[in-house]
Order: sequence, then structure tokens, then C-alpha cells
Amino acid sequence: MKTNYKLVLLALATTAMTSCYKVLDQVPTDRYTDAVVWNDPYLLDAHLAELYACTPVMVGDAINLMNTWDGAPMNRDDNSFGTIMGFSAQMEGPVRTIEITDEAKYNFGAQAHLLGVKENGIQANGTELQWWGNAYYTIRNLNNFIERAAESSISNVEERIAEARFLRAFCYFAMVKRYGGVPLITKVQALDADSTELYPKRNSEKELYDFIISETGEIATILPSAAEAGRASKWAALALRGRAALYAGSIAKFGTQQLNGLLGIPAGEAEAYFQISYDASKAIMTESAHGLYDDDADKVQNFKNIFLKKDNREAIMVKRHSGPGFQAGGSNRWSWDMVECPRPNVWGVGNYHGPYLDMVEEFERKDGTSGVIDRTYAKSRLWTMEELWGDRDPRFFASIWTNGTAWPGAVGGVLGDNTIDMHNGIISRSGDLVDGRYDSYEGVAAVGDQLVRFKEGNTPSTGFGVMKYLDPEADNFTWFCESTTDYLIFRYAEILLNYAEAAFELGRAGEALDAINQIRRRAGIAELGGIDREKIRHERKVELVFENHRYWDLRRWRTAVTELTRTYAGLRYMYDAATGKYRLDFIDNIDGRAKTPTFPEKNYYFPIGQGRIAANPNLVENPGY
Repeated sequence: MKTNYKLVLLALATTAMTSCYKVLDQVPTDRYTDAVVWNDPYLLDAHLAELYACTPVMVGDAINLMNTWDGAPMNRDDNSFGTIMGFSAQMEGPVRTIEITDEAKYNFGAQAHLLGVKENGIQANGTELQWWGNAYYTIRNLNNFIERAAESSISNVEERIAEARFLRAFCYFAMVKRYGGVPLITKVQALDADSTELYPKRNSEKELYDFIISETGEIATILPSAAEAGRASKWAALALRGRAALYAGSIAKFGTQQLNGLLGIPAGEAEAYFQISYDASKAIMTESAHGLYDDDADKVQNFKNIFLKKDNREAIMVKRHSGPGFQAGGSNRWSWDMVECPRPNVWGVGNYHGPYLDMVEEFERKDGTSGVIDRTYAKSRLWTMEELWGDRDPRFFASIWTNGTAWPGAVGGVLGDNTIDMHNGIISRSGDLVDGRYDSYEGVAAVGDQLVRFKEGNTPSTGFGVMKYLDPEADNFTWFCESTTDYLIFRYAEILLNYAEAAFELGRAGEALDAINQIRRRAGIAELGGIDREKIRHERKVELVFENHRYWDLRRWRTAVTELTRTYAGLRYMYDAATGKYRLDFIDNIDGRAKTPTFPEKNYYFPIGQGRIAANPNLVENPGY
């Protein structure tokens, strides 16, 4: 039975995206009756797999699916080509929040970048990153599954219902962190129901968080401790409970109540939420088999392998990427490698995002001293890459690539084969700068291979690229959706960081320090002797960089207005022909936009939108829109 069950799951993993909706959409059907679906374990699992697929928001907060060139039936907010290319879980959706934080600059891409959001914030009726129509479409199907499966005679149906409840809780978590309070719908709405049911009012933000926390607490007692890869387990439920409670505690502590309590949480309840988060994280730490991945002696490779080795002990819940790629008739892979990798690459692209120098400087030196570069001193001398970066936190090399980083097939010029060359200009022996696109000096091109596209498009480069999740053996020459790395929805290091933050806010600084030092010890960097709130937030920024946490963290801490309203810097490497070293130049305002990147205070809550309010007059718009 178990072997057959695994075969069914494998089939679902390779076909769920392309066959999504077939079970429910064939009504009436000449193959299955409705009653058969709910009482056949294989059909029930097939439908549940569809519902997992219809929750793309678990993958980097992607908001769409791309089943075919025409999108997917669930894309109720927007099914246009640009949106499905730019915001689907298969294409560029998982990278979207990277570019609107202080982590990285948008360089170029296929569709739907967020430069307008970076510059002005999300405006009234803005649709960027929206999870509303797709959310309620999925929630309705989940409610239907929960109600109908409850009548099933299948022996383990309680676990399947618990998985559906987990997905529903995740959908509502993705909504509440965007909009605050939203209508909480937990049963299928009948078409002939009265207006109060069909046009529900918004529940409060507190009610949403309480629902998520209650649901995950209950289903954690039902779900198995060990689950098939990609499915919710007891520990995944507790991880979501801990994350949601941490958000609620932060909003209570740092936010304010608005709209007569519809938004915000009373400050006096912060401690209770932090305690829930603390307890949920503690249970995972003390009762589960999960822990920090620390199997490899080389600390750089060890950190890379957290994301490259499937089924390692750090992975609490993943989105499994396997099966045929999009061009082969499937879509259960994603585009991360092609989007972020260095050249060589299909179409000569990659490097869609350039980490800011400011983000790079967050990586301390191994001895724990600051990683901030003294600009005056740095410009006064020449550097090798070892002199500049050699003593950095190993997580720097595992998260970011730059000039001199090893990469298969990279054209390194004077650096040698299989090495990334990002020099932009040559200092001649007479001291002149040679930096034209087609210039050269002593047989060396004036522009390194990695920056050719930047130079041709007059696009400023930060001097860095995203290394995290990159598989050096990935197929980056076929098309977008060929990455097979699993996406980590929850991993153990986040649990330690959640635990540390909650413990600190509860006055348990010693426990917070121990959790942070576990992470630093695994990373290969000096442990801390003391702890405070900023050190915890700093560790979170470095450990979880590019993992879709930073944007949401700044919002819940209510620091986004300050942290994201500013300019950022980049680094230019100029090759010195006489010495073989590099002169450094620091580029301020590397985004090069007419207006400073800005996070408006109103963006702590997304707009509901005039169209949704027109459809349901009982909805109330969020402040500022």
C-alpha cells in the first residue's frame, strides 16, 4: 500500500501543475462521480495534491501559477502573460520580494519587475504581490475538501483534512500579513445564501492571527511527525504557528490599532503571542528530529548544501521540484538558477538581481568584527579578491557571488577559466582608464564577461550576484523552468531565529543568545558574548537573506519606512594592468532612479482595492488609500 501511495505521489509531483483542476472541473464527468472522489484514497490524494499546487504563495510568496502558456484557471486576480511570467511560482515569482527590500537591486528580467513599487510603494488599486482572488479561490476549494472529506470512509482521512486545514491557514497567513484583517470564511458559501454570508465584513487582524494559531495548534496533534517530502507534518504546523505568533507579537508590540480595532493588536497581548511562538519553536527544537545541517567540514559548502541536498535534516517543509520541465509538458520545476546564475546562460542573461554593497557589508568578518568597508582606505590602495573578501563570514561566499568567484564555464579572462570576471575598466600602465565596451588593453577586454550585458544596456551593476540556491550542475541552457532544487518553506535555522526573537522579547536573553550562537557556530563565525534586539535582527538578515523574510520582517517590526526609504551602493572593480590587482570605486545611489527608493507608511497594509470594495460594499479600505 505504501509503495503504491508513493507512486501516486510521484505521479502527482510531475503532473499536478499541468493537470490541476481536472478532478473538480469535470462536473459532471463521465469518469468519476463526486461520491467516488471522497471515498477513493488515490483520488482524494490527487485532489489534495491539486490544492497544494494551488497554494503557490508558499514558494517565496509567489501569487500565480503557470500551468500552460495561457496561465492557470486559479489566476483570478490577473491571468495575463506578463503576470504569470513575472509572478508565478514556476517563473520569477519567488524572486519578487528580493528586489523591493534592502537586499538587492533589480537589474533586468523577463516580465513584471517592481521598480515602481521600489520607488513609490504599492498604491491604491495596485495589484503587485496581491493574494486575494487567488486566495479565496483556493480557500473555497479547501473548505469544500474539509467538509466533504469529513464524510469519507477512508481510514486516514483525518490527516488529509489536517493537511487541507494547514493549507487554509497558510493562505490566511499570507493574507493577514498583507492586508491585516480580511473576511474569515471557513465553510463553503452557498450561491443562495443571504447577503451577510455572500458579502462578509472584514474580520479583525487579531481574529485572523488567532484563527491561524488555533488551527495550527490543533492540526499539529493530528499530522504525522514524518511526512512525505512536500507535505505538511506536525513540525510544519508548529513552524507556521511559531511564525504567525511571532508576527502577531511584533504587530502588537510595534504597531498601532486602526479602524476601530480592525487593524492592529492590543499592545498588552504582545507577550502572550511571543510565548506561543517561543513554545512552538521550543517543541520543534526539543521533540523533532530536525536540526541544523552541519555535515560538511568546509563551511561554505556546508551552507550551500542546506539548499542543494534534498531531505537534509534542516528541511522541515519543502516545495519539491522534480519531474519534467515546462518545455517537456510539465511545470514542476522553477526558474531560480536561470534567473540568478552567472554567465554562461541561455540568452546570455542571469544576474537578474544585484545584491547591494550595503547588504554585502552585513556579513561580518570571521572574528565577528564589522564587515563595513572603510571607503577612504579602500580607495587608497589596490586589492586582490583574497585581501578584500578572504576573511568574511563563510555565509557570504555561499549566498553571494562576485568578481573572482569560481563558477563552471565562466569566462574569467585574466582570472582564469571557470571564474567570474566582473571588472569594469582597466587602469593602464600609464594610469589611464580604459572602459569602453569594445576596448581592450594588452589583449584584455576592458569589460569583464559578466558585465557585457550591463555595459551594452547602460545598466549599473552592484558588483554582486545571488549565489544562494544556485546549483552549479543545473541546466541553465534550456529555458526558464529547469531548476530542481527544493524550495525550503520552513527550515530549522528560522526556528532558532524565531525562538531567539521570542525569547528576547520575553526577557530570556540567555536563551536568545544560545540560539543565535548555535547558528553562528554552524556558520563558522565568532560567537557573540551578549545579545540585544538589533543583534538578533542582524543575524536574521544575514542567515535568511534572499529567502523571502526580509521584506515581511521590516513590515512587522514597523521599521520599513526607515530601512527602505534610502539609497544604496554598489562596487566597481577596475583591473590594474601593472599589478594584476583591482582598484575599487564605490557607486552611490546604484539604483539610478530619479527618486529615492521609498516605503510609504500606508504600505504596512496593502490596499483592498476599489474593485473588491465595489463587489462587496461591506469591505472597508485600509488607511491611506
